[in-house]
Amino acid sequence: MAPVADHAAAVLTIDLGAVVANWQLLRERLRPGASLGAAVKANAYGLGAREVTAALAAAGCRSFFVATIEEGIEVRAVLAGASEAAVPATAAIYVLNGLLPGADEALIAHGLTPVLNSLGDIEAWSAVARRREARLPAALHIDTGMARLGLPADELACLVQDPDRLAGVAPVLVMSHLACADQPEHPLNEGQRQAFAEAFDALAPVLAPARPQASLANSAGIFLGSSYHFDLARPGAALYGVQPLAGGPNPMRPVVTLRARILQVRTVAPPKTVGYGATYAVAQPSRIATVAVGYADGYLRSLSNRGRATVGAFEVPLVGRVSMDLITVDVSAVPAEIACPGAFVELIGAAKTVDAVAARAGTIGYEILTALGSRYARVYRAADAPQR
Repeated sequence: MAPVADHAAAVLTIDLGAVVANWQLLRERLRPGASLGAAVKANAYGLGAREVTAALAAAGCRSFFVATIEEGIEVRAVLAGASEAAVPATAAIYVLNGLLPGADEALIAHGLTPVLNSLGDIEAWSAVARRREARLPAALHIDTGMARLGLPADELACLVQDPDRLAGVAPVLVMSHLACADQPEHPLNEGQRQAFAEAFDALAPVLAPARPQASLANSAGIFLGSSYHFDLARPGAALYGVQPLAGGPNPMRPVVTLRARILQVRTVAPPKTVGYGATYAVAQPSRIATVAVGYADGYLRSLSNRGRATVGAFEVPLVGRVSMDLITVDVSAVPAEIACPGAFVELIGAAKTVDAVAARAGTIGYEILTALGSRYARVYRAADAPQR
């Protein structure tokens, strides 16, 4: 069989070694005694939950965070097939979206831990535990300022005043989520840290004698300092190369490279235009290359007339609108033997980072990654040997 790149129209290369290196870098930044998990929700931010989970488990990760039960089932299956026998038994998988009606059978069957976001979630999980005459593990999510998921202050107060609500529930984690961690000077960061510490202390008598882990820091939160680390940090985007803090150099290794082939090159002269809507008019005779990628592949339409690409050592502009399957770039400055049908154009990589592409698209690196489509030929670079 020919190598996949020999016939693929577009190739997405994912460096699992870089993912592991990023995880290890973040782990080294934690205060002594704190541990590091990993968010692998949304198919590991678009890069492949199966492959990423296996690489991180081999590196020593034992706490994984997903959004949905279906994602959790996939991650558990990966861990169950891990070469180390201890991995399935010791790894925790937290389902962030909480406890949906009828979800208890799947959660318990696959060893998934629900994140309880409300008194309603707590009461429902307690009812399941009582029916089964068992104590069931769970995470408690406290809202400290995001105003999204999590127990608000009034519900937390009810729980503290009436600990019997937790009958049958064995909290193994208490967590909250930072809203502005990527802005280190934002006052909400310290406000949330203090609110979380106070909430955890208020819950301590309710949860005694057990002491669950406390978790607040996401990717950017790790860089806010040791007081944000608590017991468990749970990075996501930084693992996949996205810059965790605005401004300054990115300490994370790049993970993805996206290349697509030139299908055709033509000369377009004034007064002709390029693409749907005639949004780009050539000012002089120009060589326009049509490239095999489009918004159906997750290359965002907002990059129309704004994106940049690299052909060989040459940077070229995207001209015209991004269409479903194709983009067009001006290769007038590139030698014809380099910008020719079959040649690759790099759209994300060393010269065009995920964050740089996001900035041109008017979005964030998270969206660029999670939008990456299913039509790419995916090539995984193996992770290095695990370092413990």
